[in-house]
Amino acid sequence: MSRSEALASYDVTIGHHRRDEVSYAFTNRGRTWLVDLDDVPQMPRGLRRLCSFSADDHLGDGSRTLRENVDDWLRERDVDRPASVRMLASPRVLGHVFNPLSLFYCHDADGTLTHVVAEVRNTYGGRRCYLLETADNSRATVDKTFYVSPFHGVDGHYEISVPEPGPELSVTVTLRRPGRDPFVATMRGTRRRDASLASALRKPWSTRMVGVMIRVHGIRLFLKGLRPTPRPVHQPDEPARSIR
Repeated sequence: MSRSEALASYDVTIGHHRRDEVSYAFTNRGRTWLVDLDDVPQMPRGLRRLCSFSADDHLGDGSRTLRENVDDWLRERDVDRPASVRMLASPRVLGHVFNPLSLFYCHDADGTLTHVVAEVRNTYGGRRCYLLETADNSRATVDKTFYVSPFHGVDGHYEISVPEPGPELSVTVTLRRPGRDPFVATMRGTRRRDASLASALRKPWSTRMVGVMIRVHGIRLFLKGLRPTPRPVHQPDEPARSIR
């Protein structure tokens, strides 16, 4: 029988706050799952097309498992294979998913968190991964070399805080530039009692609405006078620098 329970699911509030040429803020509600990549939950065989976690959606190679994709990506960066990996992301529902940020929490044999892989996606189909060290309470800084929003250039750097989820979930990404912090994104949530994958089917439109709302807010920013910046060529992934 297929296992359909994840380690946890979270009801989350996602907030964006822009504090640059135009002040703009919004919050959206959603749901995300924490899954063990050695025991990825699955719907019963006949229902897997309705809802699933797919390797196609993460780190690129759909012919391999999610765990194999993470292991290969880490090995290419001279990081030993973790004893376990937990992924924080939303599943594909009714053929659609868009995860702006997926997090992979990597642990050693003692259960100690050693690394976090942060996978960032944009609405143009681009993907970039960052390797975060966890010596500083899961906080790191990375250069902003990936075109996430058409209303932000690729200058500056991100400060990322991704403590391991527990009963509460808290993720913060701050864009820093000299003398100012023009953008902050947060995800806050509380663990649900129901961690079943089938619960995603109760709101099947929620995964599609993520991409829709990104475009809606983009239109609003355009109407406020912001104009898109040119999209640069994608750069290779780079490791993060721990914050001291």
